[in-house]
Amino acid sequence: MAARAPGGLHAECVNMADQAYRRVVVLTATLFLSYLAVAMSLPAVSLHVVRDLGLGNAEGGLAVGIAFLSTILTRAHAGALADRRGGKACMAAGLVLYAVAGAACLAADDYVILVAGRLLLGLGESLAMVGMIAWAIGLMGPTRSGKVMSLIGIGMYGAFAAGGPLGLALMDRLGFGGLMAVCTALPLLGLAAILPLAGVAPQAGPRASFWTIIGLIWRPGAAVGLQGVGFAALGAFFTLYLVSRGWPHAGLGLTCFGAGFVIVRLVCGNLPDRLGGVPVAVVSLAVEACGQYLLWLAPGPWAALAGALLTGLGCSMVFPAMGAEVVKRVPPQLRGTAVGGFAAFQDLAYGATGPLVGLLADHAGYADVFLVGGLCATLGLWLASGAGRIRN
Repeated sequence: MAARAPGGLHAECVNMADQAYRRVVVLTATLFLSYLAVAMSLPAVSLHVVRDLGLGNAEGGLAVGIAFLSTILTRAHAGALADRRGGKACMAAGLVLYAVAGAACLAADDYVILVAGRLLLGLGESLAMVGMIAWAIGLMGPTRSGKVMSLIGIGMYGAFAAGGPLGLALMDRLGFGGLMAVCTALPLLGLAAILPLAGVAPQAGPRASFWTIIGLIWRPGAAVGLQGVGFAALGAFFTLYLVSRGWPHAGLGLTCFGAGFVIVRLVCGNLPDRLGGVPVAVVSLAVEACGQYLLWLAPGPWAALAGALLTGLGCSMVFPAMGAEVVKRVPPQLRGTAVGGFAAFQDLAYGATGPLVGLLADHAGYADVFLVGGLCATLGLWLASGAGRIRN
């Protein structure tokens, strides 16, 4: 057999890399559709519980929040499934559960059935995201894991940015049942898109317990969790903060945050792979801390909006940067479980921040919420700076 010319071999490698990237873009688009189903239902579920089922705000809040609890509790299961069966099987199972959850909510004239559907939605979200990450890293290789996680963030946060107003508009036009029918169809559309794509075979090798893996990744996981406090605090209390001071433009906080977040992801998505996750995370957390401290001390609305923008610029790259470090710490056959545990740190921060800092706001005022966010980002910076010192 004739030897292959070096130029031809290089061209073939580039072509394979381009094919892998195109497949990951399809996976990202599918993840966007699945998270769109989550985001569209967020404001609609509580409205349906209170207005249509005649229950109280507590029941409405529970119906919304229980999906996130389900996600946190099932990250370990999702990671183990991705490691044993492969990312494609895990992601496909998650999309099917998304559709089943939407169908259950579609038929939910009973509150118990609605809550059951929301629990299934949380499990579906866990399987779909962890499966997608494992599959995408298998396609592109661990050296491009930072790029993979940057794309995932664009799909997720893009869906959340569009989903809220779109969900309420569909509910006004189609009713809650019509909205849930759309939320059922979207993951099935994504499932149809990924089924023709080739999966990546799971890696053979010795397994380890979930808690053993957490012991390996806790430092980058804790750093990304502490980063999440600033985002969660801003999302929950920015509007109330500006209104309490009589300042205008209270509705632009998340707009500024989102603009900074997306711009950095688009421009700097490959930096963790080029420079390493630790330096990118350290700089990012320093920027987030500055944004939170500026919010705390803001003398007026424009300074507060600048703080929200800085928070978005800083938060953007922490997850992919620390995620790249997580991938380096574990062998290939444990990546799914490691990524599941890593994501659970951020889930926990998002879920716990609102109630905890809300108690602080009741006693000390809204400004001190952002002081807590700044201190958490500073602590996260310290943890991230040592995250690369010990690796397997």
